[in-house]
Amino acid sequence: MIVLGIILLVVGFVTSISILWTIGIVLVVLGAVLWVLGAVGHAVGGRRHYW
Repeated sequence: MIVLGIILLVVGFVTSISILWTIGIVLVVLGAVLWVLGAVGHAVGGRRHYW
């Protein structure tokens, strides 16, 4: 999810499409939050670890 967010950020920046930029930021933040929750041991979506 983080990689997809970074790709959308780059594509949105290069093509000046703001919706891609916004979706990219949301995906990066959401991916980082899920990653941190999984890393500290909280179950995320019924799974013990989030990859």
